[in-house]
Amino acid sequence: MTEVVCVGESMVTFLPSRPGRLADVPSFARTIGGAESNVACALAAAGHATAWVSRVGADGFGDHLVEAVAAYGVDTSAVRRDPERPTGIYFRTANDRSAAAHEVAYYRAGSAASAMSPATMPLDVLDDCRVLHLSGITAALSADCRALVAALTAPRPGRPLVSFDVNHRPSLWRDPAGARVLLEYARGADLVFVGEDEAAQAWDVHGADAIRRALPEPAAVVVKRGAEGAVLYTDGTAVAVPAPTVDVVAPVGAGDAFAAGVLSATLRGLPPAERLRHGHLMAAAVLTVEADVCAPPDRVLADRLVALGEREWAALRLSAGWAHGDAAAEGVRTP
Repeated sequence: MTEVVCVGESMVTFLPSRPGRLADVPSFARTIGGAESNVACALAAAGHATAWVSRVGADGFGDHLVEAVAAYGVDTSAVRRDPERPTGIYFRTANDRSAAAHEVAYYRAGSAASAMSPATMPLDVLDDCRVLHLSGITAALSADCRALVAALTAPRPGRPLVSFDVNHRPSLWRDPAGARVLLEYARGADLVFVGEDEAAQAWDVHGADAIRRALPEPAAVVVKRGAEGAVLYTDGTAVAVPAPTVDVVAPVGAGDAFAAGVLSATLRGLPPAERLRHGHLMAAAVLTVEADVCAPPDRVLADRLVALGEREWAALRLSAGWAHGDAAAEGVRTP
């Protein structure tokens, strides 16, 4: 059985060889990036059976994407090739996403993935999976993609647990009212990931408790609060877990890694607080590398850190190289 199926666009990502404006960067290194494929790669590397479903162009970039995602252990057999549309690509600067100097240049309009629709989706791939993971980015790509997300979040017999990361990207929505659609998709999901900041921007809903009241239908809602941590609402309770201190190298992909960590712990049947701690640790692994996706933390090390007492967890500090060592891993500092 495939444990998690992730549906959405991935793109070839070009990382700068040095900091500075895109106009001044002389060369770029090629890698991959995409919210749903990032989650699939992290979960597969953590030992879960995952599949990524998408469309890519019949081009070299499409070849690279499929090969790179499959190299993490992800089943890519349901990825379709489009001979008429290209694979999406994007370039970004090395600066922090929050910095004024940060730039991202997307070349994804009319991409192969934007042609995803209920008619092109191989629904049989969902027959035996435990979790279907989606994000709001897919809905922003085209009307066909919105129809696909609507169909996948609609109630139906035998539906797997639907995980939905709101991932509100204002620059992708031509219609300002489009963000409201994400609220309806979230209400149709079973597990929702949403940031306090994006809920305020997209829905004018402020604060974690207010977000839960706006999303009463999902069995579980995870509200991300940036460096302050996250809150998980489930079974009538709310569990808040602070994030460890991280020496950030690059912030891109951290939200996807956090979702993967929570999903991994959920599949393992761990309690709510441990799900959030695993999410924070998997996010910290990506925060301390330059790429959008990386191998997850060593399982033994992650389980040891998750088991720390509250004081030790609050004092935890993670820096580059922490995620793949032994119990005395370099880059892990505890009291």
